[in-house]
Amino acid sequence: MAPVPTRLLPGRPDPLGATWDGLGVNFAVFSANAERIDLCLFDPSGRREVARLSLPECTDEVWHGYLPEARPGQLYGYRAYGPYEPRRGHRFNPHKLLLDPYARQLHGELRWSDVLLGYRPGGGRTDLSFDRRDSAPAMPKGVVVDDSFAWGDDRNPGTPWDRTVIYEAHVRGLTMRREDIAPRERGTFRALAEPQVIEHLQSLGVTAIELLPIQAFLQDRFLVARGLKNYWGYSTLSFFAPEPRYLVESWMRNELKVAVRRLHGAGIEVLMDVVYNHTAEGSELGPTLSWRGLDNASYYRLVPGDERHCINDTGTGNTVNLSHPRVLQMVMDSLRYWVTEYRIDGFRFDLGTILGREGHGFDPGSGFFDAVRQDPMLSRVKLISEPWDIGPGGYQLGNHPPGFAEWNDRFRDGTRRFWRGDGGIRAELAARLTGSAELFDRRRRRPWAGVNFVASHDGYTLRDTVSYEEKHNHANGEDNRDGHNDNYSRNWGVEGETGDATIRATRLAVLRAMLVTVFASAGTPMLLAGDEMLRTQGGNNNAYNQDNETSWIDWALAATPEAEALRRFTARLVALRQRLPPLRPATFLHGATELRPGLNDISWFDQHGKPMTPEAWNDPEARTLALRRAAAAEAGGVDVTLLLLNADAAGHAFALPQPTLDWRLMLDSGHPDAADRPVLDEAVPVAPRGAVLLAARLA
Repeated sequence: MAPVPTRLLPGRPDPLGATWDGLGVNFAVFSANAERIDLCLFDPSGRREVARLSLPECTDEVWHGYLPEARPGQLYGYRAYGPYEPRRGHRFNPHKLLLDPYARQLHGELRWSDVLLGYRPGGGRTDLSFDRRDSAPAMPKGVVVDDSFAWGDDRNPGTPWDRTVIYEAHVRGLTMRREDIAPRERGTFRALAEPQVIEHLQSLGVTAIELLPIQAFLQDRFLVARGLKNYWGYSTLSFFAPEPRYLVESWMRNELKVAVRRLHGAGIEVLMDVVYNHTAEGSELGPTLSWRGLDNASYYRLVPGDERHCINDTGTGNTVNLSHPRVLQMVMDSLRYWVTEYRIDGFRFDLGTILGREGHGFDPGSGFFDAVRQDPMLSRVKLISEPWDIGPGGYQLGNHPPGFAEWNDRFRDGTRRFWRGDGGIRAELAARLTGSAELFDRRRRRPWAGVNFVASHDGYTLRDTVSYEEKHNHANGEDNRDGHNDNYSRNWGVEGETGDATIRATRLAVLRAMLVTVFASAGTPMLLAGDEMLRTQGGNNNAYNQDNETSWIDWALAATPEAEALRRFTARLVALRQRLPPLRPATFLHGATELRPGLNDISWFDQHGKPMTPEAWNDPEARTLALRRAAAAEAGGVDVTLLLLNADAAGHAFALPQPTLDWRLMLDSGHPDAADRPVLDEAVPVAPRGAVLLAARLA
């Protein structure tokens, strides 16, 4: 047994974290306001602290020390000494073991009790009091790691933005109900790498899988008390470590790397949903787990003049202070780590407006955006923002800087409203079909900047959008108060599931029409996992704590004829999008370019084949629309598409606009299995609540 170390060598202030160099481990951690920081070493079980050594040096507010002979697998944590003065923003308490913010692997689970609080709850002084109980037995520990991995000839697929099709999925929910995967591997990174899972993605033609949070996250205390779980994972405990529950063995971090390598081999990029806007520590009344105990005043935004309290622009109790250079460095280091060590191809930033907040509010030229845009590595991966938060001026759709795409909830809502039959929506839908130019056509941004979707993890599934008019979130334990109230959904006569054949047929028709809208629109299409095979959450539109069959994809349902037909239809849509350039224009179209006599890059028509007039656009009762787009073909000639949309309860015959072209009917949502064919008539029938896509090629 190796002797217990008694002191540390000075080491280096960089890089931050625990870094093994083959001979020992360098430990470095930032704190501007600590007076002393101790490194705590634990035995392999994590239950016994075997050494406590003060970091001997502090350089530029980074505390550091070097431990000779230490190796990967060593468990550790920190204790920070300094003022406990909550009114000044300081909450140092050396009785609380702290996770290294740069820990790359976690050992053990957090066990909830009041010992994790830096104060004594229950008294009149609440967080102004001081708790002296040791929290180490209840805390997970950091693990020193060796990041080496045989990547072989792995390469980023490098899919251009205009050809990108995103599949938003949950690691656990995607495979928990797959009978062809070993039970202990279901819901893990290893299952994600299974051939049958990858083959499903390939069969759809998606080019990227966007994973809900896979950085280690906390099981929130209020959920544990209710017997529920943090399923989505938006409560980050470590920005560098993968979530242990997604590993078959907690120490096998390479399972994620294997999954990434296999997905890359199939031509599929891997995107991560990341949460840098807040942490798992919650408000000032939350636990002391890491950042709060190391330097609360630096890591979090605090109320000016009342630093006892956290600013809560996130709705989760705290807001990460990205205006601080060392906090910004932590986020940048984390992003680069996932790109270099896990070869992640891009990120979706939860509550992205937070990342652009400076002292005066949201700023597209904030330190974070500037740092990412100039970074030679991060500026080349896919960057997607959720462009809102709950703080003042929090809705910033279209206001992010070049290089970032944004979730477009205007597309979701406009599409849902049009297809449920709302009046006066034609102009709104037209804007969404053409890439929301009024939002994104600035600073030389491209149509791909808008991520188009009708369903995501946050809200109804696509099937539930056509099956429920009221949310059904009772299982969440919040008396059905949680989740969005305005879902722009319609049940078409019966709330929830029904055996009525007419209602079921109507729902499928609307569902297919909405999918056509997503994949035939300018922008970046996103599909929620399972929507291609009729996944339902029983009307729950906020299933964040439903780690059960409510949220897991039912692969038995996927094998039914209805679901299989929808999967084929979805795959056909994706293939047509890739095949027909006008469906994915590289630039915004404004009708100013004439490619052939009478044939502009974009034109709008009514069902009679006549150009839309101002009166027609403003007709509140009209529910039909025709969109023609043209694009120069790479091999010469011109590709043309004509999209015919009919949200009426009755079918309509659409007259074809001039000039006359040799049209082919490529897709008819009313007859989803029909093969493409030449159009021989002067009018094309479009089914009730249906969409038809025509295409032509001019030499």
